Amino acid sequence: MKILFVVNNYFCKGNGLDESARRTVKALRDAGQEVRVLSGPNLADPDGEHPDYEMKNFDFPIIQPMLTSFDYHYADWHGEKIEEAVRWADVVHLEETFFIHHAAMNWARKIGKPITGTYHVHPENIILNILGFNGGYWASNLLYRYWCRVFYDNYQYIQCPTDNVRDRLIRHRVKAHCFTLSNGVISDKCLRPLTPPADYLDENRPLDLIYIGRTAIEKDQPTLFKAIRLSKYAHRIRLHIAGRGPKLEAYTKMANKLYEDGIVKYQPTVGFYNRDELRLLAAKADLAVHCAYVEVEGMSITEAMQQAVVPVIATARYSGTATYALDEHSTFPAKDAKALAEQIDYWFDHPQERWEQGFKYAESMKKYDIAQCARTLIDMFKKAIQAKKNETDPTHYPVLSAIKRQVIRLYRHIA
Repeated sequence: MKILFVVNNYFCKGNGLDESARRTVKALRDAGQEVRVLSGPNLADPDGEHPDYEMKNFDFPIIQPMLTSFDYHYADWHGEKIEEAVRWADVVHLEETFFIHHAAMNWARKIGKPITGTYHVHPENIILNILGFNGGYWASNLLYRYWCRVFYDNYQYIQCPTDNVRDRLIRHRVKAHCFTLSNGVISDKCLRPLTPPADYLDENRPLDLIYIGRTAIEKDQPTLFKAIRLSKYAHRIRLHIAGRGPKLEAYTKMANKLYEDGIVKYQPTVGFYNRDELRLLAAKADLAVHCAYVEVEGMSITEAMQQAVVPVIATARYSGTATYALDEHSTFPAKDAKALAEQIDYWFDHPQERWEQGFKYAESMKKYDIAQCARTLIDMFKKAIQAKKNETDPTHYPVLSAIKRQVIRLYRHIA
């Protein structure tokens, strides 16, 4: 089966969407599928790997500095390569809903190729970062309606990483078949030892608290900073913020203010970690907090859970990440610093339960193995191809076929 992935910025290193796309493509190829990528250039490593169909980079006026802070770029959507790529494919898979995807979708519809997609981004993710503050409900709603009518209604299938996403699409009555399937996590060995270290119960040792995720407005790291000020364990917390983004400088100042004000006695660390470094950080952490209130799936926290760290995850209308919580002490209402502080204190009050629960979280991640998710995707692609074939095959609809035969007979009789 020939599968075309259409991605703006396939080689971006600091974006979860593109990281997910690369992992999925690899998993599909490992499963024996022929996959090609239509994308912009490899700006991270010009001498490295290139997409199979490479488009030029497109810089947006005014907002490009904001996009660059995310290490994100758009691909140009003009040129014969898009038609060439679509004609090659048995199925066209769109990872986003932007210009290059619209062009690929139009060619697929013109040629008669099946279209599938993965829901990776909420419209609020975009509007929040453009505006720089919470608001713009009307703009988010308008953008979402546009996506539904112009894109999703033309797909055969949509992969929804969480039920939260699927339910939202169903509420808007999109015509595509929506089904829940995680983007999947790479199966990693848990690096945390089975028994706690000798000083685990020492009341004077530092408690390592991590937050993994982009430093962006919707990730809401400030709620964690506020919660630490309210926690009775603040003096023992050693904070690690792993990520980069447009709010990096502002959030670094907020984190350091905790130290300057004497709230924490350990200097917080803020910065970007590679995948291996994140695994080690999570394996040594006492707690992982995730405050995002607009998020499709939150793969960063799932990878942390593979290392047997207990999470505390925000619940919100447009976030599906709390799906992975196993108990009531691992969630809190988004933006509620007091509730978050209470959950942090609960887990630090119960070190033995925290240790045992961490391994339950690691075990729970096995069902999201990316190889298994890839097999389900392959089945989706096959169904999409068949569904498209049925659309163009009148014999698939016996009633319509019978009507057609009667019309032909009547025409011949009249003639």
